[in-house]
Amino acid sequence: MKRYVLHSPFNIYHFEAAQWEHPVHKHTYYEIIFILKGFGNHNINGNTYPYEQGDVFLLGPEDFHSFDIVSITEFCFIRFNESYSKTHSVTDKYWQQIFQSLLLTSTQSRGTIVHDKEEKQKLHQLLKVLESEYDNPPSAHFEMIRDSLMRSILLILARNLSQQTPAKSEESNAAEAILRYIKQHIYEPQKLSMERIAEEFHLAPSYVSIFFKKQTGESLKQFIVKHRIKLIEARLLYSSMTLTEIAHEFGFTDESHFCKQFRKYTGNNPTAFRKNVAPVL
Repeated sequence: MKRYVLHSPFNIYHFEAAQWEHPVHKHTYYEIIFILKGFGNHNINGNTYPYEQGDVFLLGPEDFHSFDIVSITEFCFIRFNESYSKTHSVTDKYWQQIFQSLLLTSTQSRGTIVHDKEEKQKLHQLLKVLESEYDNPPSAHFEMIRDSLMRSILLILARNLSQQTPAKSEESNAAEAILRYIKQHIYEPQKLSMERIAEEFHLAPSYVSIFFKKQTGESLKQFIVKHRIKLIEARLLYSSMTLTEIAHEFGFTDESHFCKQFRKYTGNNPTAFRKNVAPVL
């Protein structure tokens, strides 16, 4: 499956199409997709959802999708990668909790996030201002304006998602806490052992993986490896770090160990991946 990449932390892509020209694909980034006019079907992770003017979708790096356009459709894609969340404007603790909680939901197959007409209008008004700022030569305050508008958009999406999501059980909350812990310590392999996670969350070591798989659908080891590889791919694509530097950052014994593990899980060596990855849309 084709995988598109983003060579900057943030961009906006606005276009009109009578026919979807791209194959089913994944990304290495997040997308907020606005439907400005038209209707058809949006295929996400093997599920099909109708779309129409005003709809808004949120997709994450592990989601795969395509469109079946019935009526000429005007799209606007806001695209950002994980490095965007590390910018100075979005690093306060409260915002990070909301940001990460929202992005966790992006991997759940769902249709449009917003159903209320007034909420849709608010989002589209914010998008209009954001596009206007983005299309003009960046001013000294562009990043602050962009980040303020993005906060507003993401908070409205988070509010609408919370209204759709049923109350979570204690087990579901515990699983999300484990997910957050893994993401927080992904650069510290010694803190991601079964025993360490069991101790952190007061679970029996033999039960941790069973519990995690029951709640998320994949084993603890699979999730850690997949998330780690996703971050490593981002380093290879968006940074000039050497393989040795990446190996050190992620706690590999040395560059050889890093290359061996990367090839084991992706089928590519890091150098080939860096050279041959698909271009951005």
